[in-house]
Amino acid sequence: MSKKLSTKKKLSTKKKLSTKKKLSTKKKKYVIVRTYSAGVFAGYITRRKGQEVVMSHARWLWRWEGAASLSQLAMEGVSVPANCMFPCEVHRLELLQVIEILNTTQKAELSIKGVPIWQA
Repeated sequence: MSKKLSTKKKLSTKKKLSTKKKLSTKKKKYVIVRTYSAGVFAGYITRRKGQEVVMSHARWLWRWEGAASLSQLAMEGVSVPANCMFPCEVHRLELLQVIEILNTTQKAELSIKGVPIWQA
């Protein structure tokens, strides 16, 4: 009897581990984040707690052309990438005082990622 319970427990544990693994490898959404005073960034949110966000593969969207608002930028991307100023991606970025998070479309994500790296 105890052997059957032990087998069931092992199966249950394997199932839980399998579910956790699937959740951790799930594709994250590419987002645009606006902060109170640090600016606007695009990338992947890895952690969020209240108004604090940690992002990975984030770019600062310093200046863009071809979108009248962040909403349009999140939906359509930019139409004049040569006139945009987006520095290189950083691996990890911690932002405080986040006031807006917008999910992007795949079109917008590809557009933002396709903007040439702005550098001095």
